[in-house]
Amino acid sequence: MGHEVIVTGFAPLADDAARVLVLGSLPSVASVQAGQYYGHARNAFWPIMGRLFAFDANADYPDRCAALKAAGVAVWDVAAQAQRPGSLDSAIRPPSVRPTDLDGLLQRCPGIGHLFFNGGTAARLFRRHHPADAAIRQLPATQLPSTSPAHASVRFEQKLAAWQSLRDRLQAS
Repeated sequence: MGHEVIVTGFAPLADDAARVLVLGSLPSVASVQAGQYYGHARNAFWPIMGRLFAFDANADYPDRCAALKAAGVAVWDVAAQAQRPGSLDSAIRPPSVRPTDLDGLLQRCPGIGHLFFNGGTAARLFRRHHPADAAIRQLPATQLPSTSPAHASVRFEQKLAAWQSLRDRLQAS
């Protein structure tokens, strides 16, 4: 079967001003090495967020995080820990997934009113590992195209157009 790497995610990027929550699946190898959400140089997350919220996508990581928080955006992953050789979401071993405490996050950040999934794997893991009666499952949710460089069949401009719904939701709230 090969070497099984256990990947542990990051703490949530969130504060009490959060109004939407972007959920990924689990950090990539590059993200873990960088100690940053969406740390792979070719991941479109930061360029998209920079365009949506008018900040420099190449700014220092703490500044990018502060800009997201100021916009009302929280970021976390569905899985707190899982076995995954490499960085592909398809390599996540479903039985090994330990979910994050999303209901706990919702208690700490009660202004969160909408979930946005960064790709299909995050949405599937969410449905599989968070029970239907969980408070987090009561929120409206939107699945967006993955910003991962592995999801190259969707061009940047197409991803940006889809992710516009996140800014629209914030402006409506």
